[in-house]
Amino acid sequence: MKTYWELIISFFKTGLFTFGGGLAMLPIIKAEVVDRRKWITEDELFDFYAISQCTPGIIIVNTATFCGYRLKGFWGGVVATLAVITPSILIITLIAAVLSRFMDNPYLESAFSGIRLGVCALLLNLIFDLGKKIYTQSSQKKLHIGIFLGACFMLLVFKASAVAVVFTAALAGFLPYLRKFRKRSHK
Repeated sequence: MKTYWELIISFFKTGLFTFGGGLAMLPIIKAEVVDRRKWITEDELFDFYAISQCTPGIIIVNTATFCGYRLKGFWGGVVATLAVITPSILIITLIAAVLSRFMDNPYLESAFSGIRLGVCALLLNLIFDLGKKIYTQSSQKKLHIGIFLGACFMLLVFKASAVAVVFTAALAGFLPYLRKFRKRSHK
């Protein structure tokens, strides 16, 4: 029973103190379930996040569900899911009831601007850590740097969709193996 309460507390905190959607929650979930509680590894968290992007629903809810399921099975998944969405439901209800009257307040606008900048810093830190880890584990550093720069180019210059970037990056990562396969089959 203790682990269920820990799941509730961890994912409720994650849902309560995170602004900016699924990607912004990832550093907070990582700090809580990987670094602090050591329930899952960093690789497992990133795998859960990647799978969550491919499954229907809200990415962070799916990630919380996978983490809870990994720890305590079906009911762990249910508990983590409910815990991560509860703060949003409460906050949205509060905003609808009270905050809409104060949205033109310059102090409130300034606070939300500060929150958004803080979320950007969290995301940059996560991206840096993830990039560093991928780079150190890479057996094809030049190829992977090229894929990263190409993806950035597609996004910044051509305003490509996320689907196009992911598909192109996967294809670029697969091409060296396709060449090796074709050489073997011609022998």
